[in-house]
Amino acid sequence: MAAEKLSTRHLLGIKDINLNDIELIFETADNFKDVINRPIKRVPSLRDITIANIFFENSTRTKLSFELAEKRLSADVINFAASSSSVSKGETLIDTVNNILAMKVDMVVMRHPYAGAGVFLSKHINAQIVNAGDGAHEHPTQALLDAYSIRHKLGEVRGKKVVIVGDILHSRVAISNILCLQKLGAEVMVCGPTTLIPKHIEALGVKVEHNLIKALNWCDVANMLRIQMERQDIKYFPSLREYAMMYGLNKQILDNLDKEIIVMHPGPINRGVEITSDVADSKQSIILDQVENGVAVRMAVLYLLASQRD
Repeated sequence: MAAEKLSTRHLLGIKDINLNDIELIFETADNFKDVINRPIKRVPSLRDITIANIFFENSTRTKLSFELAEKRLSADVINFAASSSSVSKGETLIDTVNNILAMKVDMVVMRHPYAGAGVFLSKHINAQIVNAGDGAHEHPTQALLDAYSIRHKLGEVRGKKVVIVGDILHSRVAISNILCLQKLGAEVMVCGPTTLIPKHIEALGVKVEHNLIKALNWCDVANMLRIQMERQDIKYFPSLREYAMMYGLNKQILDNLDKEIIVMHPGPINRGVEITSDVADSKQSIILDQVENGVAVRMAVLYLLASQRD
Protein backbone atom coordinates (compact mmCIF):
# COMPACT_ATOMS: atom_id res chain seq x y z
CA MET A 1 0.00 0.00 0.00
CA ALA A 2 1.06 3.60 -0.59
CA ALA A 3 2.89 5.18 2.30
CA GLU A 4 1.64 8.68 1.53
CA LYS A 5 -1.22 10.25 3.46
CA LEU A 6 -4.29 12.24 2.55
CA SER A 7 -4.11 15.99 3.08
CA THR A 8 -7.36 15.97 5.09
CA ARG A 9 -8.59 14.16 8.20
CA HIS A 10 -12.17 13.80 6.90
CA LEU A 11 -13.77 13.30 3.49
CA LEU A 12 -16.46 15.98 3.49
CA GLY A 13 -16.38 16.98 -0.16
CA ILE A 14 -14.29 16.90 -3.33
CA LYS A 15 -13.58 20.61 -2.90
CA ASP A 16 -11.60 19.77 0.26
CA ILE A 17 -9.17 17.34 -1.40
CA ASN A 18 -6.46 17.87 -3.99
CA LEU A 19 -5.24 16.01 -7.06
CA ASN A 20 -2.61 14.09 -5.05
CA ASP A 21 -5.35 12.88 -2.68
CA ILE A 22 -7.44 11.64 -5.61
CA GLU A 23 -4.47 9.84 -7.21
CA LEU A 24 -3.58 8.24 -3.87
CA ILE A 25 -7.18 7.03 -3.40
CA PHE A 26 -7.13 5.55 -6.92
CA GLU A 27 -3.77 3.78 -6.39
CA THR A 28 -5.05 2.33 -3.13
CA ALA A 29 -8.33 1.30 -4.76
CA ASP A 30 -6.34 -0.58 -7.43
CA ASN A 31 -4.85 -2.72 -4.66
CA PHE A 32 -8.22 -3.31 -3.01
CA LYS A 33 -9.80 -4.20 -6.35
CA ASP A 34 -7.38 -7.12 -6.46
CA VAL A 35 -8.44 -8.07 -2.92
CA ILE A 36 -12.19 -8.14 -3.64
CA ASN A 37 -11.61 -10.38 -6.67
CA ARG A 38 -9.71 -13.00 -4.62
CA PRO A 39 -11.37 -16.12 -3.17
CA ILE A 40 -10.81 -14.68 0.33
CA LYS A 41 -12.06 -11.12 0.00
CA ARG A 42 -11.07 -9.81 3.44
CA VAL A 43 -7.96 -8.06 4.79
CA PRO A 44 -7.27 -7.19 8.45
CA SER A 45 -6.42 -3.54 7.72
CA LEU A 46 -9.10 -1.99 10.00
CA ARG A 47 -9.38 -4.79 12.53
CA ASP A 48 -9.24 -2.39 15.52
CA ILE A 49 -11.50 0.30 14.01
CA THR A 50 -15.22 0.74 14.73
CA ILE A 51 -17.25 2.54 12.06
CA ALA A 52 -20.81 3.83 12.46
CA ASN A 53 -22.99 4.20 9.36
CA ILE A 54 -25.46 6.96 10.24
CA PHE A 55 -28.08 7.49 7.56
CA PHE A 56 -30.68 10.23 8.07
CA GLU A 57 -31.97 9.59 4.54
CA ASN A 58 -32.95 6.35 2.84
CA SER A 59 -30.17 4.65 0.94
CA THR A 60 -29.66 1.17 -0.43
CA ARG A 61 -26.66 1.15 -2.76
CA THR A 62 -24.40 3.62 -0.93
CA LYS A 63 -25.13 2.09 2.48
CA LEU A 64 -24.54 -1.46 1.26
CA SER A 65 -21.37 -0.41 -0.57
CA PHE A 66 -19.90 1.25 2.55
CA GLU A 67 -20.92 -1.65 4.77
CA LEU A 68 -19.33 -4.18 2.43
CA ALA A 69 -16.16 -2.04 2.18
CA GLU A 70 -15.95 -1.87 5.99
CA LYS A 71 -16.41 -5.62 6.40
CA ARG A 72 -13.85 -6.38 3.68
CA LEU A 73 -11.40 -4.33 5.79
CA SER A 74 -12.38 -6.26 8.97
CA ALA A 75 -13.77 -3.18 10.75
CA ASP A 76 -16.47 -3.45 13.41
CA VAL A 77 -19.65 -1.95 11.95
CA ILE A 78 -22.63 -0.24 13.58
CA ASN A 79 -25.63 0.63 11.39
CA PHE A 80 -27.92 3.44 12.47
CA ALA A 81 -31.16 4.41 10.68
CA ALA A 82 -32.56 7.76 11.82
CA SER A 83 -36.15 6.88 10.94
CA SER A 84 -36.23 4.22 13.67
CA SER A 85 -34.23 6.20 16.24
CA SER A 86 -34.58 8.93 18.86
CA VAL A 87 -34.06 11.51 16.09
CA SER A 88 -37.74 11.01 15.30
CA LYS A 89 -38.41 12.00 18.95
CA GLY A 90 -36.51 15.29 18.58
CA GLU A 91 -32.94 14.37 19.54
CA THR A 92 -30.36 16.70 17.98
CA LEU A 93 -27.73 15.62 15.48
CA ILE A 94 -24.85 16.23 17.92
CA ASP A 95 -26.59 14.34 20.76
CA THR A 96 -27.30 11.41 18.44
CA VAL A 97 -23.71 11.19 17.24
CA ASN A 98 -22.21 11.76 20.69
CA ASN A 99 -24.28 8.88 22.05
CA ILE A 100 -22.89 6.69 19.29
CA LEU A 101 -19.34 7.92 19.92
CA ALA A 102 -19.72 7.07 23.60
CA MET A 103 -19.69 3.49 22.36
CA LYS A 104 -16.07 4.17 21.24
CA VAL A 105 -16.71 4.63 17.54
CA ASP A 106 -13.69 5.80 15.53
CA MET A 107 -15.26 6.83 12.23
CA VAL A 108 -18.68 8.02 11.10
CA VAL A 109 -20.11 7.56 7.60
CA MET A 110 -23.05 9.93 7.40
CA ARG A 111 -25.82 10.77 4.95
CA HIS A 112 -27.99 13.75 5.85
CA PRO A 113 -30.72 15.74 4.05
CA TYR A 114 -29.11 19.09 4.93
CA ALA A 115 -26.13 20.50 3.07
CA GLY A 116 -23.11 21.00 5.31
CA ALA A 117 -24.20 18.55 8.02
CA GLY A 118 -20.86 16.71 7.84
CA VAL A 119 -18.86 19.95 8.03
CA PHE A 120 -20.92 21.05 11.05
CA LEU A 121 -20.38 17.72 12.79
CA SER A 122 -16.63 17.67 12.09
CA LYS A 123 -16.28 20.83 14.19
CA HIS A 124 -18.04 19.29 17.20
CA ILE A 125 -16.83 15.68 17.47
CA ASN A 126 -13.45 13.94 17.42
CA ALA A 127 -14.31 11.01 15.14
CA GLN A 128 -13.38 11.11 11.47
CA ILE A 129 -16.29 11.73 9.12
CA VAL A 130 -17.00 10.48 5.62
CA ASN A 131 -19.78 12.35 3.85
CA ALA A 132 -22.08 9.81 2.15
CA GLY A 133 -24.22 12.62 0.72
CA ASP A 134 -25.51 15.84 2.27
CA GLY A 135 -28.61 17.37 0.72
CA ALA A 136 -27.97 18.68 -2.80
CA HIS A 137 -24.42 19.62 -1.77
CA GLU A 138 -21.83 16.85 -2.31
CA HIS A 139 -21.44 13.07 -2.59
CA PRO A 140 -17.64 12.69 -2.75
CA THR A 141 -17.27 8.90 -2.85
CA GLN A 142 -19.73 8.67 -5.76
CA ALA A 143 -17.67 11.19 -7.73
CA LEU A 144 -14.47 9.31 -6.90
CA LEU A 145 -15.88 5.95 -8.00
CA ASP A 146 -17.29 7.52 -11.19
CA ALA A 147 -13.93 9.07 -12.12
CA TYR A 148 -12.14 5.84 -11.14
CA SER A 149 -14.50 3.86 -13.42
CA ILE A 150 -13.74 6.21 -16.35
CA ARG A 151 -10.00 5.83 -15.68
CA HIS A 152 -10.34 2.06 -15.49
CA LYS A 153 -12.25 1.91 -18.79
CA LEU A 154 -10.42 4.56 -20.84
CA GLY A 155 -6.95 4.47 -19.27
CA GLU A 156 -7.04 8.04 -18.00
CA VAL A 157 -9.45 10.87 -17.25
CA ARG A 158 -7.30 13.80 -18.46
CA GLY A 159 -8.48 15.18 -21.79
CA LYS A 160 -11.73 13.19 -21.79
CA LYS A 161 -15.07 14.90 -22.44
CA VAL A 162 -17.79 14.01 -19.95
CA VAL A 163 -21.42 15.14 -20.16
CA ILE A 164 -23.65 14.94 -17.08
CA VAL A 165 -27.28 14.71 -18.18
CA GLY A 166 -30.45 15.36 -16.20
CA ASP A 167 -31.40 16.85 -12.86
CA ILE A 168 -28.28 18.95 -12.21
CA LEU A 169 -30.18 21.36 -9.95
CA HIS A 170 -30.89 18.83 -7.18
CA SER A 171 -27.87 16.58 -7.68
CA ARG A 172 -25.02 16.28 -5.18
CA VAL A 173 -23.55 13.68 -7.56
CA ALA A 174 -23.32 16.29 -10.35
CA ILE A 175 -21.49 18.88 -8.25
CA SER A 176 -18.98 16.39 -6.82
CA ASN A 177 -18.45 14.89 -10.29
CA ILE A 178 -17.79 18.30 -11.85
CA LEU A 179 -15.18 19.16 -9.20
CA CYS A 180 -13.49 15.74 -9.33
CA LEU A 181 -13.37 15.47 -13.13
CA GLN A 182 -11.97 18.98 -13.48
CA LYS A 183 -9.22 18.26 -10.94
CA LEU A 184 -8.31 15.22 -13.03
CA GLY A 185 -8.15 17.29 -16.23
CA ALA A 186 -11.41 16.33 -17.95
CA GLU A 187 -13.74 18.69 -19.82
CA VAL A 188 -17.25 18.73 -18.39
CA MET A 189 -20.61 19.64 -19.91
CA VAL A 190 -24.03 19.59 -18.27
CA CYS A 191 -27.18 18.89 -20.26
CA GLY A 192 -30.84 19.07 -19.33
CA PRO A 193 -33.95 21.25 -19.37
CA THR A 194 -33.33 24.91 -18.50
CA THR A 195 -35.37 24.46 -15.32
CA LEU A 196 -32.99 21.73 -14.04
CA ILE A 197 -29.71 23.55 -14.77
CA PRO A 198 -28.59 25.85 -11.90
CA LYS A 199 -28.16 29.52 -12.77
CA HIS A 200 -24.54 30.63 -13.18
CA ILE A 201 -23.25 27.03 -13.34
CA GLU A 202 -20.90 28.23 -16.10
CA ALA A 203 -18.94 29.87 -13.27
CA LEU A 204 -17.73 26.34 -12.41
CA GLY A 205 -16.07 26.16 -15.82
CA VAL A 206 -18.56 23.75 -17.39
CA LYS A 207 -20.28 23.94 -20.77
CA VAL A 208 -24.09 24.02 -20.86
CA GLU A 209 -26.10 22.29 -23.59
CA HIS A 210 -29.88 21.79 -23.79
CA ASN A 211 -29.85 19.48 -26.84
CA LEU A 212 -29.11 15.87 -25.85
CA ILE A 213 -27.93 14.77 -29.33
CA LYS A 214 -25.41 17.64 -29.54
CA ALA A 215 -24.14 16.79 -26.05
CA LEU A 216 -23.73 13.10 -26.89
CA ASN A 217 -21.89 13.88 -30.12
CA TRP A 218 -19.48 16.07 -28.11
CA CYS A 219 -18.69 13.63 -25.30
CA ASP A 220 -16.64 10.50 -24.66
CA VAL A 221 -18.66 9.62 -21.56
CA ALA A 222 -22.33 10.28 -20.71
CA ASN A 223 -23.32 10.15 -17.04
CA MET A 224 -27.12 9.91 -16.93
CA LEU A 225 -28.56 11.20 -13.65
CA ARG A 226 -31.78 10.10 -11.99
CA ILE A 227 -34.68 12.55 -11.88
CA GLN A 228 -34.95 13.29 -8.15
CA MET A 229 -38.69 13.60 -7.70
CA GLU A 230 -38.30 13.50 -3.90
CA ARG A 231 -36.30 16.77 -3.93
CA GLN A 232 -38.60 18.62 -6.31
CA ASP A 233 -41.07 20.88 -4.53
CA ILE A 234 -42.53 22.17 -7.82
CA LYS A 235 -42.89 20.70 -11.33
CA TYR A 236 -39.76 21.41 -13.34
CA PHE A 237 -41.05 19.79 -16.53
CA PRO A 238 -44.51 18.78 -17.80
CA SER A 239 -44.23 15.00 -17.38
CA LEU A 240 -41.77 12.12 -17.09
CA ARG A 241 -42.90 11.00 -20.54
CA GLU A 242 -41.92 14.35 -22.05
CA TYR A 243 -38.61 14.34 -20.16
CA ALA A 244 -37.86 10.84 -21.50
CA MET A 245 -38.62 12.00 -25.06
CA MET A 246 -36.27 14.99 -24.80
CA TYR A 247 -33.50 13.71 -22.50
CA GLY A 248 -33.87 9.94 -22.26
CA LEU A 249 -31.10 7.84 -23.81
CA ASN A 250 -32.24 4.90 -25.92
CA LYS A 251 -30.38 2.39 -28.10
CA GLN A 252 -31.43 4.08 -31.33
CA ILE A 253 -29.83 7.38 -30.25
CA LEU A 254 -26.71 5.53 -29.10
CA ASP A 255 -26.37 3.58 -32.36
CA ASN A 256 -26.87 6.72 -34.49
CA LEU A 257 -23.92 8.58 -32.94
CA ASP A 258 -20.78 8.97 -35.05
CA LYS A 259 -18.67 7.33 -32.33
CA GLU A 260 -18.96 4.89 -29.46
CA ILE A 261 -19.39 6.51 -26.06
CA ILE A 262 -19.42 5.10 -22.53
CA VAL A 263 -22.69 5.28 -20.56
CA MET A 264 -22.78 5.65 -16.75
CA HIS A 265 -25.51 6.04 -14.15
CA PRO A 266 -25.10 6.56 -10.37
CA GLY A 267 -28.34 4.61 -9.69
CA PRO A 268 -31.01 3.81 -8.90
CA ILE A 269 -32.08 3.74 -12.55
CA ASN A 270 -35.56 4.80 -13.59
CA ARG A 271 -35.60 2.50 -16.62
CA GLY A 272 -37.44 4.10 -19.50
CA VAL A 273 -36.91 7.62 -18.13
CA GLU A 274 -33.18 8.52 -18.07
CA ILE A 275 -32.12 5.44 -20.03
CA THR A 276 -33.84 2.44 -21.54
CA SER A 277 -33.08 -1.13 -20.48
CA ASP A 278 -31.29 -1.92 -23.74
CA VAL A 279 -28.86 0.94 -23.03
CA ALA A 280 -28.40 0.07 -19.34
CA ASP A 281 -27.58 -3.53 -20.26
CA SER A 282 -25.49 -2.75 -23.38
CA LYS A 283 -21.73 -3.28 -23.78
CA GLN A 284 -21.26 0.51 -23.71
CA SER A 285 -22.70 0.68 -20.20
CA ILE A 286 -20.27 0.52 -17.25
CA ILE A 287 -23.01 0.77 -14.60
CA LEU A 288 -22.16 -2.57 -12.96
CA ASP A 289 -18.44 -1.67 -13.07
CA GLN A 290 -19.34 1.46 -11.10
CA VAL A 291 -20.94 -0.73 -8.41
CA GLU A 292 -17.87 -2.98 -8.11
CA ASN A 293 -15.47 -0.03 -8.20
CA GLY A 294 -17.53 1.70 -5.52
CA VAL A 295 -16.55 -0.94 -2.96
CA ALA A 296 -12.83 -0.67 -3.84
CA VAL A 297 -12.86 3.15 -3.75
CA ARG A 298 -14.69 3.25 -0.42
CA MET A 299 -12.27 0.70 1.01
CA ALA A 300 -9.43 2.99 -0.10
CA VAL A 301 -11.01 6.09 1.49
CA LEU A 302 -11.67 4.33 4.82
CA TYR A 303 -8.20 2.74 4.89
CA LEU A 304 -6.39 6.02 4.12
CA LEU A 305 -8.40 8.01 6.67
CA ALA A 306 -7.90 5.32 9.34
CA SER A 307 -4.15 5.34 8.73
CA GLN A 308 -4.07 8.97 9.93
CA ARG A 309 -5.41 8.12 13.37
CA ASP A 310 -3.19 8.96 16.32
